[in-house]
Amino acid sequence: MTRKASSSTRRRVLTIAGSTALVSIAGCIGGSGDSGGDETTDGGMEDGTTEGGMEDGTTEGGMEDGTTEGGMEDGTTEGGMEDGTTEGGMEDGTTEGGMEDGMEPTDPESAPRATVDRFGESAGTLHVRGPDDDLPRAGEPIDFDERFLVTGFGPGGQAVQYYDFDVMPTTPVPIYAFFDGDGDPVEGQRNVVGVVPGDDGYSDFWQVHTVTVPDGYRANTITSVEELQSTDYEITATDVVKNCPVVPDDSTASLRHDDDGSPTDLVEGWYDGRIVYYFLFEERSLEPVDGSVPLSPIYVTFNTNPGEDGGGPASGFMTEADGDRTHNVTATVPSDPAYSPLWDVNVYDNADFESVSDLQSALEAELLERSVAHVNCPVVSEN
Repeated sequence: MTRKASSSTRRRVLTIAGSTALVSIAGCIGGSGDSGGDETTDGGMEDGTTEGGMEDGTTEGGMEDGTTEGGMEDGTTEGGMEDGTTEGGMEDGTTEGGMEDGMEPTDPESAPRATVDRFGESAGTLHVRGPDDDLPRAGEPIDFDERFLVTGFGPGGQAVQYYDFDVMPTTPVPIYAFFDGDGDPVEGQRNVVGVVPGDDGYSDFWQVHTVTVPDGYRANTITSVEELQSTDYEITATDVVKNCPVVPDDSTASLRHDDDGSPTDLVEGWYDGRIVYYFLFEERSLEPVDGSVPLSPIYVTFNTNPGEDGGGPASGFMTEADGDRTHNVTATVPSDPAYSPLWDVNVYDNADFESVSDLQSALEAELLERSVAHVNCPVVSEN
């Protein structure tokens, strides 16, 4: 089962309208003008009810319409301040957190673009560009369909395909999604990230942090983590983790699993005042376990066994003689409760290649190495 893009990759930002569009959808997509997500959000919240079960017309903490945080009456801001004065006694012209009114939004269409390199020495582990190979240079589009789509077996022997996005840490990093006081995504606001491939701590896996902005906030006024941290906006870490590999503009990965309704187009975000692009894979929802991305086992074998000259990943996966199918076996698929796209890699002896075709036979093969790496490989097809 797989779903493929029906057209070429486009820059796309989806907006989910209404108070029900919360973290599960907007967490990696951001605010937009398209309608979707009416009815119920992640966690089963009803229309008109925001996260935590708050009723329509009531803001966080159960405050009634017309009353702001702390029970303040209309016309008075936080701390009993009169109209015309913002938090902390600031005069009109200055917004919450000390930002000047002169701080203008940035148009994403005309904003500079960040240069992303997934194959530099500081970014890649299994896939590092050398002087003699043809891996894309920094900023060049990556065709993941052509170069990094792997065919193997699922636990029951079914054919599966997955993208290989390289080794990733198990600790997710923050992605900031912007919402107004009613819990609605800020229309047109791109999400904000603080790291890209090659930066210390980067991961394709993002823990969604919601940012509640004050009335009057204009979309894309905040375009960096540094700017966000200079405000007093309420930031809340959620238990939602998204798989959003940051890639160069015009990169393509056109396949999604049938259980994955996410866009196949690139999504725009902000990084240090520049636009970045990322994919979104949502074949199964993810939650952190003790602060880490959950893992699922995968069993792989190489053309040359580890420990031998030129062995391991450098020799490439062993494939069938008449095609490109590996005998790599995933222990789970997206319909399994234990599924995760972050795979715990175990290496079996390539002498057992012909006998391995499902999870049971993989477990019976001679294991050479256990838990050698954690690789982001979302399953996009099974047949």
